[in-house]
Amino acid sequence: MSYDPVLLALLQKQLDHISRHMGWVMTRTARSPIFSESHDFSCFISTAKGDALSVADGIPIHTGGGCFAVRAVLKAFGNDLGEGDVFLLSDPYEAGGNHLPDWTVLRPVVIDGQLCAFCTNRAHQSDIGGGAAGTYNAAATEIFHEGIRLPVLRLVQRGNIRDDLWKLLLLNSRCPDLLDGDLRAMLGSTKTGADRVSAIIDEVGVATATELFEGILDHGERVMRSVIAELPNGEYYGEDASDNDCFDTVEVAVRVRAIVRGDRMIVDFTGTDQQIKGFKNSSIANTHAAVFMALLSFFEQEIPRNEGAFKAIDIIAPDGTVVNARPPAPMTMNTVHPTSEIVHACWKALSQAKPKSACAGWGKTAHCISSGQRSDGGTFVIYHWHGSAAGGALRGRDGFNSVGQLCTLGGLSLPNVEMYEQLYPMRILKQEFRTDAAGIGAFRGGTGIHYVAEMDSPAEYSFRGEGARSPTGYGVAGGGGGAKGDIRITLSDGQVVVPPQYGIRRLGPLRLEIQSPGGGGYGDPAERDPHLVVRDVRDGVLSLRSARHDYLVALDEAFVLDEAETATMRAGRDTRVFESPVAR
Repeated sequence: MSYDPVLLALLQKQLDHISRHMGWVMTRTARSPIFSESHDFSCFISTAKGDALSVADGIPIHTGGGCFAVRAVLKAFGNDLGEGDVFLLSDPYEAGGNHLPDWTVLRPVVIDGQLCAFCTNRAHQSDIGGGAAGTYNAAATEIFHEGIRLPVLRLVQRGNIRDDLWKLLLLNSRCPDLLDGDLRAMLGSTKTGADRVSAIIDEVGVATATELFEGILDHGERVMRSVIAELPNGEYYGEDASDNDCFDTVEVAVRVRAIVRGDRMIVDFTGTDQQIKGFKNSSIANTHAAVFMALLSFFEQEIPRNEGAFKAIDIIAPDGTVVNARPPAPMTMNTVHPTSEIVHACWKALSQAKPKSACAGWGKTAHCISSGQRSDGGTFVIYHWHGSAAGGALRGRDGFNSVGQLCTLGGLSLPNVEMYEQLYPMRILKQEFRTDAAGIGAFRGGTGIHYVAEMDSPAEYSFRGEGARSPTGYGVAGGGGGAKGDIRITLSDGQVVVPPQYGIRRLGPLRLEIQSPGGGGYGDPAERDPHLVVRDVRDGVLSLRSARHDYLVALDEAFVLDEAETATMRAGRDTRVFESPVAR
């Protein structure tokens, strides 16, 4: 069918604006800082069949597998969907969820009795019960240890909230006051979206809107197929690994083959290691989201961010592996790991087919979550995202110095320091870029963060030190890797506590210090613009020693560039192999 391209473009922009507006409503009305400060949620719009039309708001790990959630609702209630109904789900095995903390509110758009679309908000809750406050139970060995499991539930029936179900949900959270407000914010955001989508459909008619929605998806598929067709036919291999299963030191590898055949691609994870004891196992919805995130971030920006672009991709994720675990494997960490490993493995494979688009690796997580008792008897939960890792470089751009987990692609906002000090029993003493931790290159990696905080009350700490044992932000095209991270704990009496890579500890008042991992660099560092090297030295993220040794740039003690000596050093340089930097 032929569609008016102008009309399709206008409709796509309208839907994207509605998605973002849903996000604005959520940000301004939610109670938890994880939403109002950090935007750990995503709003998206789907067709009546569940195909995502707009994922303009939020973070890609939430939206890339959103179709699984919508289709779970259709399977459970497809013959009984009415105007004013709203559904809730979370379970990764039963209901198309990513992991249990990501509660998904789905509101059907029903016009004259006909299902036309869905408006959805997927949001990571502050607490859902389970064995540790804050949703991340690093000691979990089964999904039953991770909190309440939600199948597809009708939360609102014909406009009326089910009070019995609402009470059940609040009873299963350590932060019922936050959850109550956050759920209402999710309902409000999807109501805003549904009203605006309904207005568009009313304007053009249900039949025309349905055709236009299909046109949007067809355009996305055509663009993705054209991009794939530009790659040489063949099989391209990539691999990335974790060094632990949350309990023991063991390699857990994600192995992928990207198979290009004409204008289609198969992403095959055959050979990936089996599911593990700890909570870093991926659901099938999460793995799909990670793959789509990897592809859309690797290729050109003009690829539409909708389900149509995914129709040219087939994913093979063998049952029982870390990318498609069987129950009752725990899964809470999966949106971060093995998502990072999946994305890195895909990037490595794709870079063989298109080397100039190679993406350097992002630093993996090295921080913790604190939870304790407030003065009023309630529970506080602190996500120490101020110590977030750095991003990797690309051809043409340095890596972001501190950007959050790879799964967010920068969509997660780092929380406000002053707000944290008002809300929680803590003082943040330092949050600054690291020196000599960025992967060197023509375009350097992100620096990572040096974060220091004093915690004034006893708390339980859940540690996630994936990037604290060895460097994880690999370099590409001759660039160097980023420095590893580090977490240090000093109790108020001066005793030093060595935190586990993953695990839970109950500790008194303390000083928390995080050196977050650096991102990988891109290209030969001797080809970096010397003036950018001077800037980095003046900014304190690069030492004089590294400027001279790694970048072959000569500066005096006043940070003034000696162009003649720099040119001489670079003219006589040897071919070098760059290792991960060590912070100096």
